Amino acid sequence: MTNTANWDSKRWQAKLDELRAAYHVPGAVLAVLTGGEIHELASGVLHRGTGVEATTDSVFQLGSIAKIYTATLVMRLVETGELDLDAPVAEVLPEFETIDPEATRAITIRRLLSHTSGLTCDFHLDTGRGDDCIARFVEASKGIAMDCPPGTAVSYSSVGFQVLGRIVEVVTGLTWDQALKELIFAPLGLKQSMTLPEEALSFRAAMSHLGEPGQDPEPAPAWDLMPRSAGPGARVIASAGDVVRLARMHLDGGAAPDGTRVLAPETVETMQRRETDVPDKWTVSADGWGLGWTLYDWDGTPGFGHDGAAIGQYAYLRVVPSAGVAIALVTNGGGARQLYAALFRELLEEFADVRMPDAFAPPAEPPVVDPARFAGVYRREGVVITVTADSRLRYEFVDGMKDFSPPLDMDLTPVTDTVFAASGAGPSFSEDWMPVVFSTLSTGMECVYIGMRAAPKVA
Repeated sequence: MTNTANWDSKRWQAKLDELRAAYHVPGAVLAVLTGGEIHELASGVLHRGTGVEATTDSVFQLGSIAKIYTATLVMRLVETGELDLDAPVAEVLPEFETIDPEATRAITIRRLLSHTSGLTCDFHLDTGRGDDCIARFVEASKGIAMDCPPGTAVSYSSVGFQVLGRIVEVVTGLTWDQALKELIFAPLGLKQSMTLPEEALSFRAAMSHLGEPGQDPEPAPAWDLMPRSAGPGARVIASAGDVVRLARMHLDGGAAPDGTRVLAPETVETMQRRETDVPDKWTVSADGWGLGWTLYDWDGTPGFGHDGAAIGQYAYLRVVPSAGVAIALVTNGGGARQLYAALFRELLEEFADVRMPDAFAPPAEPPVVDPARFAGVYRREGVVITVTADSRLRYEFVDGMKDFSPPLDMDLTPVTDTVFAASGAGPSFSEDWMPVVFSTLSTGMECVYIGMRAAPKVA
C-alpha cells in the first residue's frame, strides 16, 4: 500500500484539473489524509461570472455532510448522559408529533440518526432567519407524514436531522449553530468551518452553479437557496481540509490532534457500527447506515463517509480506517458526481488499496424479469410513483410539492430481480442511470426506493 512518501502533488493536481474540466465542474477542492498528513489541492474558479480562483482555503456548502456534524454533536451529549439514544424523541421534545401517535411514541434518537424513523424527507418550510427558526420548524412539522412505520426500513430523512438539531438546542440551551461552534469546531481547531452565510463572507466562498449535464453551468440566482432551519441536516460551510480534520478525529478514536478529547473511543465505534442494511446500494453508494455515517463495504474492507448536495454545490467524504485515509472533495456545480467517482476510484486504490464499485448501470445482457409483479401505485408524502406492466415508471410530484418539477417518465431495465435502472430521469436525479429498487418491509408491505426514500405500495 502506498504511503504519504509517495504523495505526488503535481500528478494529483494534473489529474484534478483534467477531470474537473472534463466534467464541467467550475471549481473543486480536494483534501487527502494519508500517512498522518493532509494534502490539499484546488482547481478552477469559485464563480464563473467573476473568475475568482478556487484556493485550498475556499469554503463550500457541504449539503448533507452537515448530518455528520449534527450526529457528532448529538453523540457528545449522549456520552455525557444528557441524552439517551433509545429515548423517545417526544420525551425530550413534547412538541414533536407525526401524523401517527403510535409512530410518534416509537421514534427514538437512534432511529433519527440511522434514518430508520420512517419520517418523510420532503417537508420544506422557511421559518425565517431568527435563532428560533429550528424550533419553529419542528412546531410547524406537527402531523408530518411517515414513509413507513418506525424501525421497519431505512428511509432517508433530512427532517429527522432538523429534529435532532432542535434536541441539541433544548439540551444545551444554545442555538444549534453555537453548539456546533463550541463543542465541535473549537476543540478541533476548525477555523474554516461555519454555518451562516454572513460568516462565509470573511472567506473565499464558492458560488453555486446550475445547468444541463455536459455543459458549463452558470452561476445560480442566489448564493444561498436554503432556509436557516435546514442547517442541522444540510448546511455546514467549510473547506475540504476542515472536512478531513473532522474525519481525522473519528479515525483517531475521538481525539483532536492536540489530544483534546471530543468523543470517547467507544462512542466513535458506536457511530460506525451498522444499524441497518440499505436496499438501495447505489444512490449514495451505501452498503449500510450507522449513527449518522453512511457505511461502505469495498470487497470486505469497511469504510464510512457521506455525500452532500446543496443547491448547485456537491461534496463527498470517504474514510478507510484500516489505511488511515480520509478524502474530501467539495465542488460548485457541473458533473460533480462523475468527477468524484473518477478521482476517488484512483485515490482509494492507490492510498487505501480498495476498489470502488463500477458506476451503476444495467448489465450488457439484462436478466429476464417480469415487471408486472411490481406494477402498481406507490406513494410517499408529495410523490406518487406509478409502475406499469410494460416496464415504465412515472415519478410525479403532488400536493405541496406539485410545482417542484414536471412529471418524469422513465424506462426500466432490469439489473437484478428487484433492482432496475431507470433512463430519462434528467438532471433532477442523475446524469446516468437512476437506481429503482423494489423491497419488502419487515411488516410485509411492498415498497419502491428512489433517491434512498421508501414509497409504500398503495394500489
